[in-house]
Amino acid sequence: MSNMMRDSQIMAQTKDENLGYMSDMALELAQMADDSGLATLAYLFRMAALEASTANSMLAEPDDLPQQMTSH
Repeated sequence: MSNMMRDSQIMAQTKDENLGYMSDMALELAQMADDSGLATLAYLFRMAALEASTANSMLAEPDDLPQQMTSH
């Protein structure tokens, strides 16, 4: 059982690192787009960076998510 817990911790840490990398890369691309005068593209990269940086906090709080989706 402890192996499963260790594996899930490693997977969570890897996911955190990947999201951090994606956020950093998107911010770098946004800066490059700004420098090139591509404001709309820079905005989209900043939104992608924001999404990546907030995805981790959303995944860390599963109790806030609805338990079941309905078709009503």
